Amino acid sequence: MPELPEVETARRGIEPHVGGRTLTGAVVRDPRLRWPVPPDLDAQLAGRRVASLTRRGKYILADLGDTHLLIHLGMSGSLSVVSADTPPRKHDHVDILLGDGRALRLHDPRRFGAVLLVPGLPEHHPLLRELGPEPLDPSWSGEALWQATRGRTAAIKTVIMDAHTVVGVGNIYASEALFRAGIRPGTAARRLTRPACARLVASIRETLQEALAAGGSSLRDYVQANGDLGCFQLEHRVYGRDGQPCVTCGTEIRMARMGQRSTFWCPVCQH
Repeated sequence: MPELPEVETARRGIEPHVGGRTLTGAVVRDPRLRWPVPPDLDAQLAGRRVASLTRRGKYILADLGDTHLLIHLGMSGSLSVVSADTPPRKHDHVDILLGDGRALRLHDPRRFGAVLLVPGLPEHHPLLRELGPEPLDPSWSGEALWQATRGRTAAIKTVIMDAHTVVGVGNIYASEALFRAGIRPGTAARRLTRPACARLVASIRETLQEALAAGGSSLRDYVQANGDLGCFQLEHRVYGRDGQPCVTCGTEIRMARMGQRSTFWCPVCQH
């Protein structure tokens, strides 16, 4: 599933082609995404100018004035800018017409993504209003994480993957950040000290920034807006490396299921 680095990479990839454009409508081939595509999307978009393209958590937001276009990539979605007359592939469900003969095309084999209209302020929308802080925002701190984990008996990996605690830290980057911070993923969140929380915040930020620089991680369906694969999977230190030696100490990396997700750690480096 695309996580924050993949979504931000997608946003950056399409922004030069979408920002400032006056849209001429949309082509909806299959409205049956995670939430139904609005039936009047074509009419609603026609004539609207994209003032800016931003991201909140794993959602891309196009500012259209008194409304926003919200795009979510779900588990398998990707975006590309193509000539509007390019024949659609299977699973090319929605085109946003950019007014210059091109279209922003959503490809989503599993149909867990979304294309929605959000009237008014987007932060009030049910999908966005309860989201936690952005991990790359300098205002998010170790102290903030320490406060958020007090009394929490859940495993720290589960807590940092909860979008109410912090947004965009999915399974891959939670495992990677916990390794860098030297914290075992199953540790009860309330047991983390202030210094441990500070290390973890720094590790989350460092991991996400490195993943962004590499264009994200390409596992299964994810590609960048230009069709290239992300490269960060080549730099994973624990994720997907069960049975292989730790890059730091040589101990065999372990894997277990935690919250129905595969979790990877080094039993020596993380304690």
